[in-house]
Amino acid sequence: MGANTKKKYISRWASRRRIRKKLWGTPDRPRVCVFKSNRSVYVQVVDDVQGQTLVHASSREINKLGTNVSICEKIGLKLGERVLEKGIQKIVFDRGGYPYHGKVKAIAEGARKAGLVF
Repeated sequence: MGANTKKKYISRWASRRRIRKKLWGTPDRPRVCVFKSNRSVYVQVVDDVQGQTLVHASSREINKLGTNVSICEKIGLKLGERVLEKGIQKIVFDRGGYPYHGKVKAIAEGARKAGLVF
């Protein structure tokens, strides 16, 4: 791991800890977590009170035609549809320490288009 890579990792980890101190998912308003790997993007809806994942979606389920941002918007739409099927309309968005820009923003916009309220 190079010096710049290590610095980015530590910075994201610290940011993630600060965010998680303030955000908490409840059964009425669960938390949406975002994780980006080098190949895929994963999003899950978590009830922190019971400690379980309610719904998930990833770029592995989506047809990967288009730009990365458009794929992430499709992930947000799919996640929104699945959450609404469970009867949940309000969520808390946890960006996972990533900047609210590009892929993360596209996921949030897709979820909003599906009908979720942040």
